[in-house]
Amino acid sequence: MKQAVVAAVAVAGMALVASCSSGSAGASDENGAAGANGSYGECEVFGAKGSVKLKPATAGELTVQTNLPSPGWWKGTSPTDITGGYEYCLAANIAHRAGLPKVNVQNVSFDALVAGQTKGYDMAMAQISVTPEREKVVTFSAPYFDSNLGVLAPADSDVTADNIRSKKIGVQVGTTSVDWAEKELKPSGAPHLFQDTTSMVTAVTSGLADVAVQDTAIMLGFAKNSGGSLKVVGQYETGQHYAAIYEKDSANAAAINDAIEAMRKDGTLDKLSAKWLGPELGGDPNAVPVWSMK
Repeated sequence: MKQAVVAAVAVAGMALVASCSSGSAGASDENGAAGANGSYGECEVFGAKGSVKLKPATAGELTVQTNLPSPGWWKGTSPTDITGGYEYCLAANIAHRAGLPKVNVQNVSFDALVAGQTKGYDMAMAQISVTPEREKVVTFSAPYFDSNLGVLAPADSDVTADNIRSKKIGVQVGTTSVDWAEKELKPSGAPHLFQDTTSMVTAVTSGLADVAVQDTAIMLGFAKNSGGSLKVVGQYETGQHYAAIYEKDSANAAAINDAIEAMRKDGTLDKLSAKWLGPELGGDPNAVPVWSMK
């Protein structure tokens, strides 16, 4: 899902700068919230320092691979200037709980990452959806973000969970929303297929489609750029998730999984979403109402 999210956010008008070459960063803490807990840029950390036991790939730091740029998820465009973002601050919280004062960011190819071809890291995060195909070649962590399908509609629309099946549904060719609309939602009329997200959203604006259904984070970006004319009115849980990737046979997998689950339970993941995704996307994905099939 990573590449689709970045492309859509770019179309939505969020300025992106091409990423620099791979490297590492331990962000400056002059104004960061981490304070004495470590050097984690603008990230606020929670939980007990040293409560997680890790054997990092490089002593004294948590090495994290990603694919840049990635607005909202990583604040900055190259490893040397990352200071915040949902995934970076999630890594910072793991580092804090492991007693590691630094997060080492490495920028790698997304395709190589999901193919299990990169080495020398503790965990990798790049809005990577867990799929059976990827599970054959990489090891996934416990999930840290639910990848739901958002319903984008005109702000003054009367679309609800009760009447959506009677509406003209727009979906993008090649996305999971096509099968979902045809097999799960089952609208009264065949879904309208569009070759790209922009034309799908334009169809909603023009009235060719009543709603567009796509990843909630993507739809929020387009709603933000619409000047108030569009709104993400609801979302459906799909059972899909973003998760980190570990190297095969990672000795740290169990400990990091426990840390992620602890952050889910203590509200840290919700705090990260509200702080980093809400402002960038124009709304917190977790705050969009969850609809059920009627």
